[in-house]
Amino acid sequence: MAFISSYQQGFDEREPSWWFVFSGTKLLVQRSDQGVRIPLLKGLDTLPLEALRKQYLGTMNGHSCLSAECEANVQIPEGMGFQGLRKLYGALDEEMFWVAGRAFQIMDWDRTHQYCGKCGTPTKDKADERAKICPACGVVSFPRMSPAIIVAVVRDKTILLAHAARFPGAMYSVLAGFVEPGESLEECVRREVKEEAGVDLKNIRYFGSQPWPFPNSLMIGFTAEYAGGEITADQKEIVDARWFSAKDLPLIPDKVSIARKLIDWFVESDGPRPQ
Repeated sequence: MAFISSYQQGFDEREPSWWFVFSGTKLLVQRSDQGVRIPLLKGLDTLPLEALRKQYLGTMNGHSCLSAECEANVQIPEGMGFQGLRKLYGALDEEMFWVAGRAFQIMDWDRTHQYCGKCGTPTKDKADERAKICPACGVVSFPRMSPAIIVAVVRDKTILLAHAARFPGAMYSVLAGFVEPGESLEECVRREVKEEAGVDLKNIRYFGSQPWPFPNSLMIGFTAEYAGGEITADQKEIVDARWFSAKDLPLIPDKVSIARKLIDWFVESDGPRPQ
């Protein structure tokens, strides 16, 4: 499948379309013996659901992709169910999964920007781009993205992994944190690792990026070399941090995340210094 992102203020709901329908943070999926899929519908009113708001996302294989938000307590259509996005990774086609993530972010932005943040006037959809405009003071609000860094720090043939207070069970992962105003990505990498684990870095290299719709992050991945210092977990966000070899890794994140891709990179390269 190939998704093409685009914006339309108005759209024909009667054409067969992929509908990404959310109730709270959960997505409506159609269930069958073959698994789960996104409903392909000729209008949302073919289901016993009433949408609070609807959004146009783009097209996939000749069909429009539309998102919608429903009330928290709705009647679940027969043969369907609402499920959290994280649990749908691997169950949905991967491209469809990431379109679902995009749908959630746009739906959530639409829901939280119904009023102008400056003067409180109800906003309107901008005609020529995906944005909200205030008819009273003219403030334009675009979909919010929150940039965050995530970094694999290596020392010889070991990787720095940490257990955060919010992590379930005994899971460890690479360090991450949100970028502050006026800060470069590289500065953020150095600051977050120093604050959370107490070590210094060198040779910071870009690795890759990933949209993370929980709810609106853009994860920018890096690799880096250890340059000095002793591990000192901050005991606020990070409870424990250690150096692990590729052969003695603890419980780590699942494959949906760029955190896992960074750890897999380390394992596959047996922990060499980034080139």
